[in-house]
Amino acid sequence: MRFWATIAAIIILDLFSKIRIMDLLNPGDSIPLIHNLFSLTFVMNRGAAFGVLQGKSWLFLIMAVLIVCIMIYVHLTYEVPAWVQYAMGLIVGGTIGNLIDRWSYGAVRDFFSIGWFPVFNVADMAIVIGGGLLILYLFLNDPDRKQIW
Repeated sequence: MRFWATIAAIIILDLFSKIRIMDLLNPGDSIPLIHNLFSLTFVMNRGAAFGVLQGKSWLFLIMAVLIVCIMIYVHLTYEVPAWVQYAMGLIVGGTIGNLIDRWSYGAVRDFFSIGWFPVFNVADMAIVIGGGLLILYLFLNDPDRKQIW
């Protein structure tokens, strides 16, 4: 249940935030919120997370579907600890959120801008946090465990 609820929550938050930003801004527009530190800047990102690999949408579609399928397979097949379920749910939810954009617009709607850092969205944050939690789990995991991770 944790896995599926996390996926649903991230997709809802991501899509709601993207719809709301489109109501507020046109692509390229920006609203400063914290002087020279944080702003809402609406861009259509044709690359991967944080703007890397611009123009490779077909590659991201394939990778996204593969990631989602692997994570769902792992969840359904193996005993996965609770916080790994949350981590995987964050990754899958974020991946699906950006996949919906890529399929619908040929690009991902990004809007959080922090100083010099590339513009990103809720889905990107979920993917990075979920990935970080999985890496942390791998480092902290007891090797004698009888679980997949």
